[in-house]
Amino acid sequence: MGNFIGHVYPGLFLFFFGLYQAIVVSKAVLSNDSLLYPSWPPKNKGRWARLWKISFGGWAKIVAGILFIWCDILTSEEPIRFMSKETPPRFMYPKEWQHFTMFTLLILSGCADVLSKNVLPQRFVVLEKGTLVLGSYELLLLLVSHVKSSSGVELQVHSLLILVMFLLMVVLTAELWAPEMVHLWVMETFLFLIMGSWLVQAGFILYKPISGYPWDDDDISDIMFITTFFCWHVMIDALCLLGIYGLSSFWHHCYSPSLKLMGSRDALCHESTPGPLYSLLREVEQPEKDDQAPLLSKSSH
Repeated sequence: MGNFIGHVYPGLFLFFFGLYQAIVVSKAVLSNDSLLYPSWPPKNKGRWARLWKISFGGWAKIVAGILFIWCDILTSEEPIRFMSKETPPRFMYPKEWQHFTMFTLLILSGCADVLSKNVLPQRFVVLEKGTLVLGSYELLLLLVSHVKSSSGVELQVHSLLILVMFLLMVVLTAELWAPEMVHLWVMETFLFLIMGSWLVQAGFILYKPISGYPWDDDDISDIMFITTFFCWHVMIDALCLLGIYGLSSFWHHCYSPSLKLMGSRDALCHESTPGPLYSLLREVEQPEKDDQAPLLSKSSH
């Protein structure tokens, strides 16, 4: 989808996926919970437990990938073929087939998430992370070859996108050895936000510029402003990530019912049962009393 929709829709998906992951990471950090195996809320431990286990992120990847492929087919002006009927035959529609490969990688990542979380008897984290890492490597290769025929503003836009994709690939690779590290999850979420917002911005830059006139590839000031816009995206996405954490912290400390319930239970336990230190002292004092009893009996005789 080398058009406005082909940049905006995938960008919106990546941006909202980053927002969803930011909420998940913030909740795990604030509640000191596991990132890979989050605990169920008390209200979801009954009949809603099965619904809580569903891999919503995996299904979102599958549905989005299928929709993107379908939109790519619908927006094509003529049927997409693999090779021409000429002699000798030539490969046709290279960018469209690259788009198809990118969206297929997204579907495969979603299938791996669903298979690991909802089909296998035990969650297979290596399968999820490995599929995502493999997809990031292939996506980076596709993006590098995708800009071979680009120049000027279009080349600068996609080069910045390649930079974000390279950093994301490094972070995802590191997560294979440290899947529970919070810092890596935060960096991954931040990069997803940047990639999504920049893809949306790229659609407007390349196909619907604000001025109403196309960018000048020979004007160095246009190239410099592209980089400036990207830096603004980085700052705005960082503020967005901080805002989500701030709102999650406010909700966690003020309106979380599970937090209040745990606090009341801890208070009851503190009032009704002695602490572990008190029990340990009682066990140490009891043998001392037993040793002192024969001594007192001997002194009385």
